[in-house]
Parts: sequence; structure tokens; C-alpha cells
Amino acid sequence: QVQPVESGGGLVQAGGSLRLSCAASVINFRALNMGWYRQAPGKQRELVAVISMSGSTNYRDSVKGRFTISRDNAKNTVYLQMNSLKSEDTAVYSCNVDLGSTYNGRLRTLPNWGQGTQVTVSS
Repeated sequence: QVQPVESGGGLVQAGGSLRLSCAASVINFRALNMGWYRQAPGKQRELVAVISMSGSTNYRDSVKGRFTISRDNAKNTVYLQMNSLKSEDTAVYSCNVDLGSTYNGRLRTLPNWGQGTQVTVSS
């Protein structure tokens, strides 16, 4: 079982930056595709970015050029660098093992979710 622990969220002004971290306690971390997800109030959880076991990345259109996902296999940790933040980025951000989620709303992950980390962007 993977129990992610997310950190790094906070309150930031529009245009600012945050770096999120997610530590996943799993033996075969380096063999897993990892994703960052977010859920805004009153909305469904959505996929933000994915990094594969080989290090390739992809992003939802609204964050391309602003967010960067990365991983450190030695630390079982995945990161999300968020720059040029906008008010619409406000959400609880979580990470999980990605099993083939899509950006149009279909999420496929392991069932366990961590607490997430709140990101609030003030305009």
C-alpha cells in the first residue's frame, strides 16, 4: 500500500511560486508512474501532471509552461514546482500512483490518498 504524504502548500499571491513535495512510502517507487492531482471546492478531482518511471512528463493544458513535475527516486519523492500561479490554481493538491488517468476526467490511481496540501492563490 502507498500512503502519500504531501507538503509545501500555502497562501501565495497571484504570480507567485510554490514547490510541493510528496513522499510515497513504497518499495518499488522507481518503477511507478506518479501523478499530481488537485480538487477545487465544489469540483471533481483532476489530473494536473504525470511523470513516468523513465522521467517523461506530461501536463494538463492549463498548467503547461508554468508547472514542472519531477522525481527523486532515492528519496521516494515527487515534486511539483508551480510558477506564475493564478487564482484558478487554488485547490487541494495530492499525489498518487498513476495507472492511466486522462485529462478529461477519468482518474485511475491506487485507492489510498493522503491528506493533500492546500494551495490558495489570492488575486
